[in-house]
Amino acid sequence: MKTTNFKNTKISYTDQGKGTAVVLLHGFLENQSMWKAFIPELVKKHRIITIDLLGHGETECLGYVHTMEDQADMVHHVLHELKIRKAVLIGHSMGGYVALAFAELYPDNVKGIVLQNSTSRADSDERKTNRDRAIVAVKQNYSAFIRMSIANLFSEDNRERLADIIEEVKLEALKTPLQGIVAALEGMKIRKDREVILHFAPYPIQLILGKKDPVLNYKENLEQIEGTQVQLTTFEDGHMSHFENQSELLAVLSGFLKKI
Repeated sequence: MKTTNFKNTKISYTDQGKGTAVVLLHGFLENQSMWKAFIPELVKKHRIITIDLLGHGETECLGYVHTMEDQADMVHHVLHELKIRKAVLIGHSMGGYVALAFAELYPDNVKGIVLQNSTSRADSDERKTNRDRAIVAVKQNYSAFIRMSIANLFSEDNRERLADIIEEVKLEALKTPLQGIVAALEGMKIRKDREVILHFAPYPIQLILGKKDPVLNYKENLEQIEGTQVQLTTFEDGHMSHFENQSELLAVLSGFLKKI
């Protein structure tokens, strides 16, 4: 694990392997450990960078709101420090929002994007209300909020089968400080709609969706790629493809990177 300083805030990341630079961006309540099953394979042919996003994992909080632009600026800082000019960004859920913010702010630094269980669209009014409710809930009962939130990310069919993994994910999530959780919720709530990137990006984009994703509506997410060149992969499960469809996801990521 390496560290750097961004705006007087400690950022934790890893950098290993050689070849095309690939940045792995975790989701809300996660940290870079979510990629541990993928790195040994991906690092054989690529330079893999994992980063703990602001207020998650070993990375400190920057403020009371972590906008997707703040997160993207931080990712850019890490890449600049590593002297990486162009990279492929792979983002799970909130990590996808960060990847799109990065693409808008630093278009010349992007070689390709994978949105895993993520969307280019801004929060609906209903989602914004749910974010506010989540902020209240996590302040009232931090542990209960996290445990319920994590279980709800998996499709109902998999909750028993993956019970041990779900418990592990909960334990990782419980390392996330309250301020980091609130700052991320506030940041996701006000994020911009970036669907235009899917239509006009000059680099390849891959979208990975779960049909039974309890968080993102599958049919609504298909709408955003109509008339685009975005490649689509659909799994039959929930929001956590890196656990629910691990080997299939690795094959998709490897295939996407091979073409770049």
